Amino acid sequence: MLLHHLSALGRTLVSHGHSRGSRLGFRGCRAFCTGESRVYPAEVGSTQSLYRDTVLLPRTDFPMKVTGQKLLDQEVDIQKKCGFADLYAWQRKRKAKKEFCVHDGPPYANGDPHVGHALNKILKDIRNRFEMLRGRRVHYVPGWDCHGLPIELKALGEIKTSSLTPLQIRQKARAFAEEAIARQKAAFQRWGVMADWDNCYYTHHGVYEAAQLQVFQEMHSKGFIYQDHKPVFWSPSSRTALAEAELEYNAHHVSRAIYATFPLTTAPPNIDLDGVSVLVWTTQPWTIPANQAVCYMPKAQYSVVKRADSAQKLLLATERTASLSSLLGTELETVGTLTGSQLEGGICRHPLVPDSFVPLLPANHVTMVKGTGLVHTAPAHGMDDYSVASNFNLSVECLVDEDGRFTELAGAELQDLAVMSEGTDKVISMLRDCGALVKEEPCVHSYPYDWRTKQPVIIRPSRQWFINTASLKDKAKEALQKVHILPESARGSLLAMLDRRTYWCISRQRSWGVPIPVFYHKETGKALINKYTMSHISHLFKAKGSDCWWELPLEALLPEEVLQKVTGPVADYIRGDDVLDIWFDSGTSWAAVLEETNFMADAYVEGKDQIGGWFQSSLLTSVAVRNKAPYRSLVVHGFVVGEKGEKMSKSVGNVVDPEVLINGGKEPGMAAYGADVLRWWAAESNMFSEIHIGANVLNSARDSINKLRNSLRFLLGNLHGFNPQVQAVAPADMHYIDQYMLHLLHKYSIKVTDAYSEFDAGRVIRVLQAFITSDLSSFYFSIIKDRLYCDPDDSLGRRSCQTVLEKVLDGVTRSMAPVLPHLAEEVYLHSPGHEEAQSLFRSGWIQSTSVWLRPGVEEMVEGACAIRDSFLSSIPGKNPVTYDVTIAIQPGLLFELMECLQAEATSTSSQLAELMMAARVNLTSQLPCDLPPDALLSHGTFLINLEGGVIRENSAYSVAAVPTSGSRCPRCRRCTAESVDSLCPRCRTVLQQSH
Repeated sequence: MLLHHLSALGRTLVSHGHSRGSRLGFRGCRAFCTGESRVYPAEVGSTQSLYRDTVLLPRTDFPMKVTGQKLLDQEVDIQKKCGFADLYAWQRKRKAKKEFCVHDGPPYANGDPHVGHALNKILKDIRNRFEMLRGRRVHYVPGWDCHGLPIELKALGEIKTSSLTPLQIRQKARAFAEEAIARQKAAFQRWGVMADWDNCYYTHHGVYEAAQLQVFQEMHSKGFIYQDHKPVFWSPSSRTALAEAELEYNAHHVSRAIYATFPLTTAPPNIDLDGVSVLVWTTQPWTIPANQAVCYMPKAQYSVVKRADSAQKLLLATERTASLSSLLGTELETVGTLTGSQLEGGICRHPLVPDSFVPLLPANHVTMVKGTGLVHTAPAHGMDDYSVASNFNLSVECLVDEDGRFTELAGAELQDLAVMSEGTDKVISMLRDCGALVKEEPCVHSYPYDWRTKQPVIIRPSRQWFINTASLKDKAKEALQKVHILPESARGSLLAMLDRRTYWCISRQRSWGVPIPVFYHKETGKALINKYTMSHISHLFKAKGSDCWWELPLEALLPEEVLQKVTGPVADYIRGDDVLDIWFDSGTSWAAVLEETNFMADAYVEGKDQIGGWFQSSLLTSVAVRNKAPYRSLVVHGFVVGEKGEKMSKSVGNVVDPEVLINGGKEPGMAAYGADVLRWWAAESNMFSEIHIGANVLNSARDSINKLRNSLRFLLGNLHGFNPQVQAVAPADMHYIDQYMLHLLHKYSIKVTDAYSEFDAGRVIRVLQAFITSDLSSFYFSIIKDRLYCDPDDSLGRRSCQTVLEKVLDGVTRSMAPVLPHLAEEVYLHSPGHEEAQSLFRSGWIQSTSVWLRPGVEEMVEGACAIRDSFLSSIPGKNPVTYDVTIAIQPGLLFELMECLQAEATSTSSQLAELMMAARVNLTSQLPCDLPPDALLSHGTFLINLEGGVIRENSAYSVAAVPTSGSRCPRCRRCTAESVDSLCPRCRTVLQQSH
């Protein structure tokens, strides 16, 4: 009755003196490698060998290890045999109540697959396979980002673009991209990634381009897209404008910073600044010729100082005086102070441009961190400078061409000089010659570089197409509040990126991309772009692809029915040459791919570089069109680095090629790991930090899989001949230790399900390993071997155990399947209870049930384990089977629970004896007075705490261990025989029944 009562209760268990986990640390049992049946019995004598064939040892043809070419062939064979290629289509056709969508961020089609691809694709596949196993229809359409400068550059090689037409450039770029796609796709499939491989999306296909233009059209109609002439990041090495997301910041860039003077010619009203020069600081001396103003901070304090080593008087921020004195190596005597606002109305003479004068103007971007507190302002070459120019109607004249060279507007001395090299040299020289150069110093700072050419960029004004992200920022932030972000720390970076980006330049001066559907009037240069022209072009792109922008005559692109809605004949117009930024390409993928899911994905999963890239471009375009984010969750993973945390580099030689990793290399030691090792590595990594890869990491992953194989082999071996449909035992009829194992299996299934649901594959691995190592190998397996091997084949005890082993095998196999699909299918092919050709992935998730939760049984077994810990700790290093154990417990709950495991006062075959792994167990209320002198005593307490403390009992127990007087049985090797070389009663009965 007590057991029945306890089984209905929830409980919290606290063990005093013995941790619950200590039941798992036992290593003193009879040695038996879970995969090596041949070692049992370990000591084969003449008598023991007589009974070897009567012991039911594990039998299976499931190999302990598979290596080398055999491993590779087996993985490929499993993919074919188990229908990996057909799995996605199968699950899309089945009926399901829920759908799960991971939208694939398109990898760039410009090279071979690398480990970054492997990490990303495998993490997505793990979640997709899990969702499919638990009954959802998975929507996962892989895609590729096919346009852009990097592909164009690689495709053309040394060919000069001036010798090719746009269509010739596009033809070469398309061929290059498609070759890269073929290589990457083959690799992704070899890694076991489940996807709609027959219907991938490609940003250079007409259907995709048409969907992209529809987003462009809607954003343009809402006023988010506009054309303007203003400063943008410009790459002289690529001869195109770049967006923020296409920049890499070089933290070690060295600039030639200068301090230069602008003599005050008109002092501010009511202030005497006769003979004073304004001191400015800049890290870009080449922009000085374009200076239009000097900016100050209105609320800051400024000082007029006199140099001790000359009569020069300088104006600078008061809080910068001390550092400037140290830098110049001379005392700076303060001769007057004023606030920034008092500088209003002051005018300086430009040091390099004759008869040019520049005003002193207030600005919010002036800081006191470096420099002089007075900022040289060149509106054509700075974002903040341009804002000042807009407020005060300053000129934004550009002195630099597309190649980054001074134009004739800069003057004869500077014309044709590259601004970042000889142009800078010349400007500094000119400043020195006219006496305006006060100091030059090297400045190491973070500077933007072109993400592909790895060359510095500049800021220059250009007529470009922009998205007004400032008007979208608040909507985007509001949309992000509804998005679950992993890790949550990435949210701050996303918001910061949005704040920094006031506009997004989306036009590029290249040929390989989606043309911006705009026409320009030949004489006025006015742009012709509206819903009629864009709709027409969109339909053309969908039918013919965007090559038609160059292939078709203007009359076909701008037909009469469209021109009727505007003024002027077709001959008055020319087509535009710019193409769209590839971040706009990929950022509109939700519109081209997610129509089935109402343009919303459950998750976007990409590396942290996409915080300012695809995550943001997707958010901005979706918010602009639909007022919502295109994703419910964002999962941001780290970058792959070398084993010591170093960045991967071909020059360093630490790049890991996934193909070599899987198939092995020609160099010594380059083993063939196979796809599952790669997948285990991806899953086991802490995906939210830098992910290390190298020989040690991969060898560890391989060893972990082999240990897992070993346990799976033990399970399969002991299920030989077992038919779960016919021979399974109901949970209520099982031994208590078996019921307890089902209880643990159910809790394990909950933990692993939760981990998968939270995109935490690393936790999946940890939970799996803990369950295999602690709950199974070190605990359950060690206890049940005697029953499995030596009880009658069809006995209730053995069938009870086999029923649990089958459930455990099935649960473990399904739980590891998303990570290790090849191994899981291999195990499933060897497992009992299903059709031989059936695929695990078509048969569902772990089939555990809350019926397996048995709090009363858990209480019972955990109490017995606490007692066992006391017993084992009293015989360190010795075999428990050679001892008789007396357990003394005062009458109460704990005693009643132990009576459930052993009804009689003394037993060699009770469930309590099985748990203790002793020869004989005596259960009593107090230790006998006549214990022999060699008895080993231990004591402990066990706290039973039920229903939140409603039932609470702290029970003390004592354990006495005495060397057994029994002899070792030559068949089961337990010390329960009456004499040497004679069988114990249990084994004698088993053999008699078998004959």
